[in-house]
Amino acid sequence: MENTSVGGDVFFVLMGAILVFAMHGGFAFLEVGTVRHKNQVNALVKILADFALSTVSYFFVGYFIAYGTHFFISAAGLSGAVEGFELQGLSLVKFFFLTTFAAAIPAIISGGIAERMKFAPQCFATVALVGVFYPLFEGIVWGGNLGIQAWLEASFGAPFRDFAGSIVVHAVGGWIALSAVLLLGARTGRYRPGGGMTGIPPSSIPWLALGSWMLCVGWFGFNVMTAASLEGVSGLVALNSLMAMVGGILSALLAGRNDPGFVHNGALAGLVAVCAGSDILHPIGALVVGGAAGVIFVYGFAWCQNRLKIDDVLGVWPLHGMCGAWGGIAAGIFGAEALGGMGGVSLASQVIGTVMGVVYALAAGAVVYGVLKSTTGLRLSPEDEMRGADLSIHKIGANPEAEIRGV
Repeated sequence: MENTSVGGDVFFVLMGAILVFAMHGGFAFLEVGTVRHKNQVNALVKILADFALSTVSYFFVGYFIAYGTHFFISAAGLSGAVEGFELQGLSLVKFFFLTTFAAAIPAIISGGIAERMKFAPQCFATVALVGVFYPLFEGIVWGGNLGIQAWLEASFGAPFRDFAGSIVVHAVGGWIALSAVLLLGARTGRYRPGGGMTGIPPSSIPWLALGSWMLCVGWFGFNVMTAASLEGVSGLVALNSLMAMVGGILSALLAGRNDPGFVHNGALAGLVAVCAGSDILHPIGALVVGGAAGVIFVYGFAWCQNRLKIDDVLGVWPLHGMCGAWGGIAAGIFGAEALGGMGGVSLASQVIGTVMGVVYALAAGAVVYGVLKSTTGLRLSPEDEMRGADLSIHKIGANPEAEIRGV
């Protein structure tokens, strides 16, 4: 009976890991549809290469920093013969699951720095961020490291709650991306010397939409299967994720005046925001949280691009950074029993944890990308940027046969 129970948990977590892994395809196609045609191959290669680099750096370094566990023992030990590793490799599929979360950090950043970032420096940044900087914060929130969660609970009645990563994954990724984008600078020709802005339309709305759909489907693995066991799984998380998603779609539809880019990203904004409190919110509360996130994304994107002149190509700072921060705070508001939530959450802890994540991410991004800028440089040359990252970096375009015929 014990083996059957463990086997069920192994399969459950494995399916969650596969669903979140599939989300990385969503990241890729969301970027493919948003960037210009000459940068589509680069978008695909970046996301896949970043996932591979993330897995290796997290396996050898990052997971140990976050949870104090290493894999330098026999295969039998890894499968449960040694204390600290669960039977039938349950610990191993949990690692796989958490790796897909860690790899979301460079996948998020990729959308902000698209179309003008060198390839090798981004690879170096991925290794540093996923191997060191991300797991340091992950270990504080989910591993209980440094006693910060214990201090919050003792001081305010509850630790910082981030059930599925509004802050740990999304806000951290989004605010690191802001540092990277500021250091990198805008795409050539994006902003005119007199203050105007050159419109750069998406290359493919269908590819953009496909990316959004892939992310939405995988997100139910991201949120629901964070429970990490069949015994702990909750249908409330699934319903809250659904309600937040549709809330984000509808509010972005209205605020964005039917713009398809806003609508498809609105779904993601709602899902980003609900991660933190998806296990404690009432579904109506989740709908409100997601709806607010859709509005935050639409107006945050316009403010970022038009007022601040920050060329964040996919809007990852407003989508993951702003909406993630909103989700962390919203869990402390709508998770309260007075608003129909499950309780067991402190608004003060949520605000402190959220601010801590934002400040840490900005600093981490400034350090990593600042060092790379001063050593290897970050940007493609003006000539390579004009030519496009596909031909400049990968020596092939998105439609090689058609391009050859066109010569």
